[in-house]
Amino acid sequence: MSKLIATLLLLASSVAYASGALVHLDTWPESRGKDLAALQNGARTFVNYCMGCHSARLMRWNRLNAIGLDDRQIRDFLIFGEQKVGDTMAIAMRPADAKAWFGKVPPDMSVITRARTSFDYKGTDYLYSLLRGYYRDASSPTGWNNVVYPNIGMPHILWQRQGPREATIERVRHELGGKGMVREVSVFDAAGNVTVTRTPIEGHAEEGSSYSFKPADPALARQFDGEVADLVAYLTFMTDPSATTRVRIGVWVLLFLAFFTVIAWWLNREYWKDIR
Repeated sequence: MSKLIATLLLLASSVAYASGALVHLDTWPESRGKDLAALQNGARTFVNYCMGCHSARLMRWNRLNAIGLDDRQIRDFLIFGEQKVGDTMAIAMRPADAKAWFGKVPPDMSVITRARTSFDYKGTDYLYSLLRGYYRDASSPTGWNNVVYPNIGMPHILWQRQGPREATIERVRHELGGKGMVREVSVFDAAGNVTVTRTPIEGHAEEGSSYSFKPADPALARQFDGEVADLVAYLTFMTDPSATTRVRIGVWVLLFLAFFTVIAWWLNREYWKDIR
């Protein structure tokens, strides 16, 4: 019975870890979402690196007008192939081929930030941490792993822009067989080779995970963090392209209602003044 309970606890902790609940998520800099230059850079990154596998079928190319790009710029610098500016951001790869090649169809990115939002964390923070959370893992089929999404199937397509780095992952968990708690520290070098150290913990300790990275080129890594922030800004824009316009209209509507309320109150007072 104790072995069954220990196994269930381990499975529960692994599910929570995979969902990002037990991993610290970095906060996405929200100011990027209002910066047109950042949004345009994110659009360029998405088109050049993500659209090989991921579509955005709920988004039309001409919606990029809202981030300061005209139709000519969209057509000349972002659209590859014969698509028109009014078409949706679809890709040539067929779902059947994608499933055969990758085992599953890569998700459409039209509303990915909203889809990844939960009660525990924002979708923007999840994606910002996920895209920066890759590390080399020689035991993985793709050669990559991720601290936010362990055993992720998607390789690190932006690795050249980030540069090599060393990853240290620390986990506190129950050992199988009900043998107590253990602290496991895994150090992955830049080639993906791992050195694991396990230390038993006396008494009770809270389960969880933490990680840190040591980049070979810190300046390049900081630049990459900015590029990922821009990419997340664009993915957020794609989820709700009309958000900025809607908020601006909403402010004017509230101002009008406030002004109209004053006028209505004054008219009501004047009308009832003579009757009373």
